[in-house]
Amino acid sequence: MIQPSGEQREIKSLGSASIDGTPLDYIVVMSAVVTVLAFIPFSITIGSGGIFPLSQGIFPLLGWILGPVGGALASGIGTLMGVFLAPHTAGIPPVSIFGAMVASFAAGCMVIGKKRRYWWFGMTIVFVIAYFLYISRAMNNGVSLSVIIKGSFIDWSGLLLFILPTRILFAKWINSQNLRLVWLGLFFGSWTIAGVYHIAQIVITYAMFNWPEEIWIFLIPIMPLENLVRSLVGAFIGVRVISGLRAIGIMKPEAAIY
Repeated sequence: MIQPSGEQREIKSLGSASIDGTPLDYIVVMSAVVTVLAFIPFSITIGSGGIFPLSQGIFPLLGWILGPVGGALASGIGTLMGVFLAPHTAGIPPVSIFGAMVASFAAGCMVIGKKRRYWWFGMTIVFVIAYFLYISRAMNNGVSLSVIIKGSFIDWSGLLLFILPTRILFAKWINSQNLRLVWLGLFFGSWTIAGVYHIAQIVITYAMFNWPEEIWIFLIPIMPLENLVRSLVGAFIGVRVISGLRAIGIMKPEAAIY
């Protein structure tokens, strides 16, 4: 009897079709989670005049556990379903869906290794252009520069953290076995992504509503507080999700960083 020889190979099955290395059933499950969280409002925004949902806190998380493409699809599909099932938190539906997908995609670009390590640069160009258009329109509307700087604190702080090596540092913390570092990575990573995806949304809504300087001044203390809540939600839910995923040993999507 001839014994087989050669290197032993391991075959891994995804169990279903996948998109960019992320199984479709993962995307379906997480989009359902986004839809459920869309029912829960946690703040009121002046810009679009609507209530935004708790699901915004996990948009970055989906990018980190599903990858940029899988995360964007899960966030987009979940937000789209939320538009129909929870219209009280939908805001401006096309803008909300666009922002959700941008948030998860940008989070998925915060990679540690060499694969896709330059994707963040393309997103940075988009965010810088959007921020420039945003502040340029504000100045044309008579808003003073000091008010713009204070009123867009979450935007430029998130953009700087995304451009600087802090982007990689936060990803390494999320990948750490130390849950305290994971929590910090999720918190600061969520602050970063919430800031940059806010830029992608606000450049659209500001062009629609053109609120005056008085509203800018009113929002100066509110916007950081809202971003803080998003970041806390992302860290609180995220550390439990990642701990659970590690404990059950479920197969990680190819682009996941946890």
